[in-house]
Amino acid sequence: MNPKAIGRLLVDLAMTVLLLFQMGYHLWGEMTHEWTGAALFLLFLLHQLLNRGWYKSLFRGKYTPVRVLWLVVDLLVLAAMAAQLYSGIILSRYVFRFLPIHRGMALARRLHILGAYWGYLFIGLHLGLHWGAVLKRIKKRFQAGQSSLPPLLPLLASLAAAVYGAFVLWKRNLAENLFLKSEFVFLDYEESRFLFFLDYLAMAALCVFIAHYLAVGLRILANRKERTK
Repeated sequence: MNPKAIGRLLVDLAMTVLLLFQMGYHLWGEMTHEWTGAALFLLFLLHQLLNRGWYKSLFRGKYTPVRVLWLVVDLLVLAAMAAQLYSGIILSRYVFRFLPIHRGMALARRLHILGAYWGYLFIGLHLGLHWGAVLKRIKKRFQAGQSSLPPLLPLLASLAAAVYGAFVLWKRNLAENLFLKSEFVFLDYEESRFLFFLDYLAMAALCVFIAHYLAVGLRILANRKERTK
């Protein structure tokens, strides 16, 4: 890997870790939540800078179904992050307390809940659209080590994680937050950190599974359509 690719990978890994950390707000405290959130947004801006070619390519080339899916997911991620940036500044008690902001708390609280939970799922979908490249690298590593990866293993492992992720969505009743049925998030301050992060990793795995195999399905349909022409 070239230095630029390594830099992108390190930024993406750091963002993923911080995102998980952010979802566990109640496990670390408000001040830590705010400072790590600020770090996450700085990394997000760096991510945009490192991938600025994406913006230049928006009006070039043909839009296939997979590319449309990719664009929609990326725009949803940008919208969620913008909502989090705005609401995070309004609600801040530590990082941005120097700003003379005294209004808009109610709207900011709603946006922060929606941006956090929908944003987490959208970023999972975004990761899923890159999952094919990750699988290729894993297969190359196995081939370099002169061992073979059972063809069904990645599918079965990802399916198991996705099923558990769907169960977590139901168990934690996250529809309450995703559809803003309540303006307050009820958190268990005594829960195990290990189980919390396991659950949230599983939810991310569900989104990765959906996006990856949806993209695979769209490519298969597009290839069949091309053959019938």
